[in-house]
Amino acid sequence: MVRKAESKKVVQRAEKRLLDIKQDSLITFEELTTWYLGLQKVKALSSFWRLKLAMDRFNSEFGGTIVSRLKPADLENCQAKRSAEKKAPATIDQEIGAAKNMVYKAFDNGLVAGDTLKTFKVIKKLLKRNTNARKRVLTPPEFQSLMVNASRHLKGILAAAYYTGMREGEILHLTWDKVDLKNSLIQLAASDTKDKEPRTIPICDELLEVMKSIPRSIQGSHVFLHRGGPVVDIRGTLKKACKGSEITYGRFAKDGFIFHDLRRTFNTNMRKAGVAESVIMAVTGHSTREMFDRYNTVDVEDTRGAVNRLQEYVSNVDQTVDQAAKDVLQYLWKFLTEKAFYH
Repeated sequence: MVRKAESKKVVQRAEKRLLDIKQDSLITFEELTTWYLGLQKVKALSSFWRLKLAMDRFNSEFGGTIVSRLKPADLENCQAKRSAEKKAPATIDQEIGAAKNMVYKAFDNGLVAGDTLKTFKVIKKLLKRNTNARKRVLTPPEFQSLMVNASRHLKGILAAAYYTGMREGEILHLTWDKVDLKNSLIQLAASDTKDKEPRTIPICDELLEVMKSIPRSIQGSHVFLHRGGPVVDIRGTLKKACKGSEITYGRFAKDGFIFHDLRRTFNTNMRKAGVAESVIMAVTGHSTREMFDRYNTVDVEDTRGAVNRLQEYVSNVDQTVDQAAKDVLQYLWKFLTEKAFYH
């Protein structure tokens, strides 16, 4: 048994799989990150590039630190330092949250101990739940203006988001084998979605025309391409399109617009069009009512319409009551006059 165990270690060292035999008293965060980002399930995430950015930032602070030596005070100091650098609370939470998810995964695989897990568990987020809930909805004229000013490769991406409510990652990773133009459907597998649930998305006529006009590459299968390769980041070109459309861009700018707001726009427009909430949730992939509500915005137009409907209802009730009263009076008058006539 001893010889067998030693042989296994030799093989592991030869394959540079040292993380499989190290304890958290020896592993640095940089080493743990290499292991974590190398997992196939993690690499398959649509948000992998964001995750890597967050981990790179975390490792700029703690990359050489032995995992077991990190204390809650170290993470709290990091939060304070990032806040002093004017970084948004959501950004800071994302960086530490990415590291926390990595530690959870490492704990499940026996690479770190419970004390390390506890270090991350006790750290509270800077941003309280739902305080970052956005309400920005793009109006139809704004969308049309954005389409006019968007670069060629961005137009299809904007149209897909506006007419389907798909997430950015789902759109950028979309391949032609998942698109059925004949039946006007997009078929996403469980591995393509954030909630790991398969989803069928109908393609409306407007989007169908846009997708039919997209040239197909002979080198790859991605639907949306730029300079022959898959589109990776649209922030720069979207910011430029917003400037041309006189639309304020930016998550933290007043009335600022970001790409993800198109998902909220789709939810809101569908609800205003009278589509049942259960159907909207099926199309967008919202598994809970709470999340659906976050992406459904009630605006002044909705409240004004509600008040007008109330006024119409009250008026109808008043008219019904008035008519009923008139009917009773007419009946009594007729009864009394007829009785007097016969006597």
